[in-house]
Amino acid sequence: MSDYIDIAPEVAEALASGKPVVALESTIISHGMPYPQNLETAQAVEQDVRDNGAIPATIAVIGGRCKIGLSPEELEYFAKGTDILKLSRRDIPYCIAKKRDGATTVSATMILAEKAGIRVFATGGIGGVHRDLAGNFDVSADLTELGKTSVAVVCAGAKAILDIPKTLEHLETLGVPVIAYGTDEFPAFYSVESGHKAPLRLDSPEDLAAFLKSKWEFGLEGGAVIGNPPEADKALAREAIEGAIDDALAEAQKKGIHGRDVTPFLLARVTQLTEGKSLEANIALVRNNARLGAKIAVAMAG
Repeated sequence: MSDYIDIAPEVAEALASGKPVVALESTIISHGMPYPQNLETAQAVEQDVRDNGAIPATIAVIGGRCKIGLSPEELEYFAKGTDILKLSRRDIPYCIAKKRDGATTVSATMILAEKAGIRVFATGGIGGVHRDLAGNFDVSADLTELGKTSVAVVCAGAKAILDIPKTLEHLETLGVPVIAYGTDEFPAFYSVESGHKAPLRLDSPEDLAAFLKSKWEFGLEGGAVIGNPPEADKALAREAIEGAIDDALAEAQKKGIHGRDVTPFLLARVTQLTEGKSLEANIALVRNNARLGAKIAVAMAG
């Protein structure tokens, strides 16, 4: 894979010596938050991983080269960039062949993490089944990837703009384990509670590591969703955020926004409607997930 992939020296050394590594996505930097919060968040998330005993590996494509681990200069480049592709599985070959820059979504990050030998990936929230499925048939490629790529995704559940019950049902169909960390309820991104029970519950990083080890050693390929609820003092009430989401969804439909443009539009609009509170919650939950991801990676390495 050296014809396509560059692994940062620190990450390569950690992988070679069996040290814990946590993959991080780059779409949250280039498409998920405004500057300078995106850069500050990316830097803070990497530091959270380090503070909890693991090595961060932010993943992206630069000039057609798949990068496993970004330098500080590359992080800033993605935070300020305006011509950066948003990459899912289908987009990676185009980005490589055209020598373009691309930010990896959950699915693309999983693919490149697995190719590098990284088993744990921390992000904000996964994609899923969009609301009004009958009208748009919009199902995120994240779910399909979770069904076949053996990387654990630590997240605050599915993004709150999605249809959570249908997302959970689709994950069950794909055979993807969904585990709530320290709670019986599947988290709802900005909110601790979704109103939907999680299929499984585990209460420690060591238990999560043992679960993942047994899954993969038994030969059951595919990922796992680890739903880590946001910290209660930084979460938003579900009732408060639902109103903003409904308004943003109606506006997106009126403007004819669809496909890959829906999620960034909705997240940005919800930030405006909540006067920045949703962005603050988003940053806090990403950092919370990075800390848990590092603890799981440490337990797996041990």
